[in-house]
Amino acid sequence: MVSRSYSNLLELASGEGPSPSLGRMSRRIPRVMTVPGIISDLDGDPSESVCSDDISSVAQSDRLIIVANQLPIKAQRKTDGSNGWTFSWDETSLLLQLKEGLGDDDIEVFYVGTLKEEIPPNEQDEASQILLETFNCVSTFLPPDLYSRYYHGFCKQQLWPLFHYMLPLSPDLGGRFNRSLWQAYVSVNKIFADRIMEVINPEDDFVWIHDYHLMVLPTFLRKRFNRVKLGFFLHSPFPSSEIYKTLPIREELLRALLNADLIGFHTFDYARHFLSCCSRMLGLSYESKRGYIGLEYYGRTVSIKILPVGIHMSQLQSVLSLPETEAKVADLMTQFRDQGKIMLLGVDDMDIFKGISLKLLAMEQLLIQHPEWQGKAVLVQIALPARGRGKDVKEVQAETDSTVKRINETFGKPGYEPVILIDQPLKFCERIAYYVAAECCLVTAVRDGMNLIPYEYIISRQGNERLDQVLGLTSNTLKKSMLVVSEFIGCSPSLSGAIRVNPWNIDIVAEAMDCALEMAEPEKQLRHEKHYRYVSTHDVGYWARSFLQDLERTCKDHVGRRCWGIGFGLSFRVVALDPNFRKLSMEHIVSAYKRTTTRAILLDYDGTLMPQCAIDKSPTSRTIEVLNNLCRDKNNMVFIVSARSRNTLSEWFSECENLGIGAEHGFFFRLNKHAEWETCAPVVDCSWKQIAEPVMKLYTETTDGSTIEDKETAAVWCYEDADPDFGSCQAKELLDHLESVLANEPVTVKSGQNVVEVKPQGVSKGLVAKRLLSAMQERGMIPDFVLCIGDDRSDEDMFEVITSSIAGETIASKTEVFECTVGKKPSKAKYYLDDTMEIVRLMQGLAYVSEQALLEMPR
Repeated sequence: MVSRSYSNLLELASGEGPSPSLGRMSRRIPRVMTVPGIISDLDGDPSESVCSDDISSVAQSDRLIIVANQLPIKAQRKTDGSNGWTFSWDETSLLLQLKEGLGDDDIEVFYVGTLKEEIPPNEQDEASQILLETFNCVSTFLPPDLYSRYYHGFCKQQLWPLFHYMLPLSPDLGGRFNRSLWQAYVSVNKIFADRIMEVINPEDDFVWIHDYHLMVLPTFLRKRFNRVKLGFFLHSPFPSSEIYKTLPIREELLRALLNADLIGFHTFDYARHFLSCCSRMLGLSYESKRGYIGLEYYGRTVSIKILPVGIHMSQLQSVLSLPETEAKVADLMTQFRDQGKIMLLGVDDMDIFKGISLKLLAMEQLLIQHPEWQGKAVLVQIALPARGRGKDVKEVQAETDSTVKRINETFGKPGYEPVILIDQPLKFCERIAYYVAAECCLVTAVRDGMNLIPYEYIISRQGNERLDQVLGLTSNTLKKSMLVVSEFIGCSPSLSGAIRVNPWNIDIVAEAMDCALEMAEPEKQLRHEKHYRYVSTHDVGYWARSFLQDLERTCKDHVGRRCWGIGFGLSFRVVALDPNFRKLSMEHIVSAYKRTTTRAILLDYDGTLMPQCAIDKSPTSRTIEVLNNLCRDKNNMVFIVSARSRNTLSEWFSECENLGIGAEHGFFFRLNKHAEWETCAPVVDCSWKQIAEPVMKLYTETTDGSTIEDKETAAVWCYEDADPDFGSCQAKELLDHLESVLANEPVTVKSGQNVVEVKPQGVSKGLVAKRLLSAMQERGMIPDFVLCIGDDRSDEDMFEVITSSIAGETIASKTEVFECTVGKKPSKAKYYLDDTMEIVRLMQGLAYVSEQALLEMPR
C-alpha cells in the first residue's frame, strides 16, 4: 500500500494536487501557531507538514531565535516575603555574549530554553510572561523527572561520554544505551519545538540551535516548516566514526542534524568525523565549492561550518577594570611574587575529561625531576563545579583530593604548599585575577570541545594600565604569557605559540611546565603577542557574525525551491527541488506514450536499470522481457547507453533482437543485434594505456578493494568496495596523477560514482543521443516522444543534447520529452524518480501499454 506521504508527493510533483501555502504571520508576541496541519506527534504523517510552493520573495530577516538547553538568565526567589521571582541576565552565558557580540540593534534576538532553577507549576505562567516581555526569553518548563532523564540521563550519561570518545564497555563506564532515556530526550526536543512555535515567523526568522542537548530538534522544526532557516552548532567534540557507530540511534541523530541548513563545528577534526559518519552510514558524499563544504541531501545543500568560538572581549576587559579585580591581583602578588613563588594555574570543571589528576601527577613529577622548583613553583588548581553528576564525578573528586594531599605532604613545608586546590565557587572577577597573576596556564584536558580558558588567560595577561601599576610594570613593558595545552582540546589548533602536550604522558607535561617557566622573556613576549592578536580579532562577535552570514548564504535559495516532507518519525526529511524539477508521474508519461507514434527511448544501465549495490550486474530475466516488449513495438527505437564494453553488453542482451546499444560511453554504437558496430568518433590510438595502466596498478595494489576494468578504448579504476574515505582520497590523488602523466595524450580523465576513468577526448553519451536522432531523421522518423533516463554525470550529456535539439531538425517543438534522473539531485533533467525499482516499474508500465497495443492490432 502506498503511504499517504508518497501519494501526496506524487500529486504535488505532477501538479495534480493542491499545494498548501503558508502566509505571512503576524509579528505580535507571543504568537501561537494555528496553521492547519502542524504535526504534534513524533510519528505524525509528514504529508501534513507545512510546505509551500509560493515562490514570492520575503523581506530580509531581522529576528534571530537562539535555542539552547539553558536560557542566559539568573532566577532568584524574591526575598521581601512576597511570592514571585526576580530575573536578571547571566553575564557569563555564551548566548548573551553572542547577542552582544553581534552589535546590531536591528537584529531582534529571542531565546528559547530552560531555567537552572525549578519554578513551581503555579508560578510558571507569571514567570513566562515576565521573561517574554522583559527579556525576549521563551521559558521551557519541564517536569523534574523528565528533565533528569533527559539531561542527567541521556545527555550526560550517554551522549556526553560517547562524544568525548568513551565507549560504554561496562555499565559503570560511559553508560549503556537506555531506550527510556532516549525517549525522554526526544520528548524534550519536541517540547522545545512546541515552544519555538509560539514566537517563530517561519518565513523570516533564523533559528540557531546550540549543542548536543537538542540534536533532534531540527527534525521537529523542519517537519512543521519545510523551509525554516535553521542553523546548528555543536560545542562538544564529534567522535570518529568507529566510536560514533556504536550508538544504537546513530542514524536518527545524523538525519536529524541533516535537517539543519548549516552545521557548525569548532575544528576540522570534528567536522571530518561527522562527514565520515555521513559517508559510512548514510552513503552521502560531500564537496567543497569555492571554500564551502556542502552535503547534498535530498535536493538540499547542507553546509558545514568550521570556526571555533571566541570570547567576549569587552566584557572581559570591563571585568579587568573592576576595583575588586585589582584588589584580588594585589593580594595574589603579596601571596606569591612577594614570597618568591611562581604561580602555575589550572582552571577546570571537576569531571573525568578535564585531566585534573594527570595535571597533578605532572606537577609531582616536575618537583621530582627538577628539585630546584621545590619551594618556588605553586600549582593553583581551580576546580569548577561539575555540570553532570554521578559516580564518575565523585571518583574524580576523591582522586583529586587524595593526590593533592599526597603531594603537599611530600613536598610541602612551612609557608609552602606546592598545590593549592580551590573547589569553592569563585566570582568571575576573582578567577580573572588568578589569570593575571599566573606565570603559566595549564589546560590538559584529555578531551574537550573548545575550552575558552586559554583565551581568557591571554586577554587577562594583556591587562590594562591600572593592573600594570599593581604588577609593577611600566608602560613600555611588553606583556608575556605561557600556555601548556592538551592536543585534545578544540582551541589547540589556533594557539600555535602554546606548548602542546599529550596529557597522558606525565613526563612530557612535566617537562613542558619546566620549559614554560625557564623560557626566555623575549620568547614569552613573542608568543603572547601572537596569541593576543588572534584571540582579540576572533572574538565571540566574529564567530557569531560569520556563522549567521553563512546561514543566510545557505538559506538564500529557500524561497525559490519546491519543498515536500517525506518519511516518518525521526526519518523525516525534506525534498527540495527546483520549481521546474519534479517527480515523473506514471499517469503523465503513460498518457503521452499512448498518444504518440514515433518514440526514442535511451536508457542508462548501471544505477538505472540495475542498482549500483547489486553484486550480479547482469540483467534479470524480467529486465530482458521488458526491453523485448518495448522493442517489439514498431513505434519504438530503444537504446541501452552504458560505459561498459561492447562485448559485455552484447553478451548480456543477446536475447534482445531489436535493442540498440551504445557501449563505452557511446564510442561503439549499433542499431540492433544484427547491425554492424559503428563508432561515433574517429578511431583512436590507445597507446596511452601503456602510460596509464602502471599508474592504475600502483593505486590498486595500495588500495584494498579497488579494481581495474580495461576496455577497448578506455580504462576504469573502481573503488566501490574500498574503504569510503581512503578510496575517495586515493581517487583524488589518482585523478591528479593521471592528468599529469597524460597531459599530452588525446584523452580525458574524469571521476564518477566510485570510479576514475580515462577515455578518448570528445566521447560522451551525448554522441549516442545525436546518432540515434540522426538515424531516425534519415528514415523520416521525427520522434514525437523522447524518453531519456540516467543516474550519473555521464548521463547529463544525453540530457543536454536532447534539450538543445528541441525545436530543431531532429526533435519537433511539440514533442513529448521526458529527461529523467535517478534520485533527487541537481541535474539537467526536468524529472526524477527515486530509485531503480521505480525505473523498472515505469518501464514495465510502458511495456504493458505496448503489449496491449500489439494484442489489439488486427491480424
